[in-house]
Amino acid sequence: MLFRRLETCFLHRFVCCRAGCQDKEPLLVFSPLLCPVAWSGPIMQFKLSDIGEGIMEVVVKEWYVKEGDKVSQFDSICEVQSDKASVTITSRYDGVIRRLHYAADDTALVGKPLVDIETDTGPEVAQEEDVVETPAMSREEHTHQEIKGHKTQATPAVRRLALENNIKLSEVVGTGKDGRILKEDILNFLAKQTGAILPPSPFHETRESQRPKEVQPASLPASLPASLPARPQPVLSSQDVTEPLKGFHRAMMKTMTAALKIPHFGLCDEVDLSRLAALRSDLRGISEARGVKLSYMPFFIKAASLGLLHFPVLNASLDEASQNITYKAAHNIGLAMDTSQGLLVPNVKNVQLLSVFEIARELNRLQVLGSSGQLGTSDLTGGTFTLSNIGSIGGTYAKPVILPPEVAIGALGKIQILPRFDSNGELVKAHILNVSWSADHRVIDGATMCRFSNLWRQYLENPASMVLDLK
Repeated sequence: MLFRRLETCFLHRFVCCRAGCQDKEPLLVFSPLLCPVAWSGPIMQFKLSDIGEGIMEVVVKEWYVKEGDKVSQFDSICEVQSDKASVTITSRYDGVIRRLHYAADDTALVGKPLVDIETDTGPEVAQEEDVVETPAMSREEHTHQEIKGHKTQATPAVRRLALENNIKLSEVVGTGKDGRILKEDILNFLAKQTGAILPPSPFHETRESQRPKEVQPASLPASLPASLPARPQPVLSSQDVTEPLKGFHRAMMKTMTAALKIPHFGLCDEVDLSRLAALRSDLRGISEARGVKLSYMPFFIKAASLGLLHFPVLNASLDEASQNITYKAAHNIGLAMDTSQGLLVPNVKNVQLLSVFEIARELNRLQVLGSSGQLGTSDLTGGTFTLSNIGSIGGTYAKPVILPPEVAIGALGKIQILPRFDSNGELVKAHILNVSWSADHRVIDGATMCRFSNLWRQYLENPASMVLDLK
């Protein structure tokens, strides 16, 4: 009967005879045989390590475990959101979750305990380095897999994706923590081999299904135009609501506050895309046959890169002291993207080395990741020049705000079919795009911005001319 009343003291490895025993005074007895802690291992404080990019705090978006759950190495513990990206935290140890130090939506500090894990091994595990972050966005478990004599780390979902597409993991270069292979690596490998783009992961579908259903709009009168977009009924509130800025909204606040220090020079122009529209129509079927959706944006991005070769000052950055300017070798052109998490600006790396089709394929990948909330830090950092396609939502002109430390940005309006006079003086239908540029007037003068805009417009109005300069 005594053994039924014994309770373990996890902090001190003692067996404690509590009030349930016949003895009135609690009795503490050290017993390795009866104490599960002494048998299973110590409790480790799992600290949030440095994610990089100068990030000192993150918001805990979702826990994948609860107290009492058993975890293994590389199991997903939680998802956190920094100012840069969402990051999945994975376990370093095998054991049992004993304490969660934060609730969902709490702000966690780098270097502070995140969870307490009762480990299954001896005290020597305490000597291991706390490596808890990985840029992998998967919700599946992380495991090790032996391939050709070395350990290849990949999630079951990633291994399944590789198996379905006959890809050997040993041939894929992992970009995750400690060389871990991510779904993104498989997609990139597959794209290079076949040019195919895979559909979004079930993760997005799961997230969508868990969201509360929106209130269905009331039926519209028959007299209203059929093209009127359906909107949910607004919910009226009788009280003010105050909440802290977190995650990407906080990042946008910091970035835009820094942008206020930049003297912006603005320039607007219109571009006749009639020839480009015809060319895109011819190429669209070919591109889709290769599994890639071809929009106008790859042409806009490639034309910008060709222009940056002639005006490298637009692909530069200014240091915080405004004393030095760095001319960037890579054309990492960002695309402002409206997502469920807010405004994000992933970028296409090394556009100067890519074809229009390769840019389109990369944009497809970024859009898939953006729609499912899986954009990683590598996708969201390192940009050197930005285009904002505000016209995809609506609007003709805009006043884009520069993203420091970049020095230029362009905003693209919606494409409209408008009457224009051709070279023969005939009235024709033209595909017109309005563009609005902003430049850092500390390093870029108006003439330079105007010449760049003219060259960019010439490439798009005569897309065949881009062939002469493609590398």
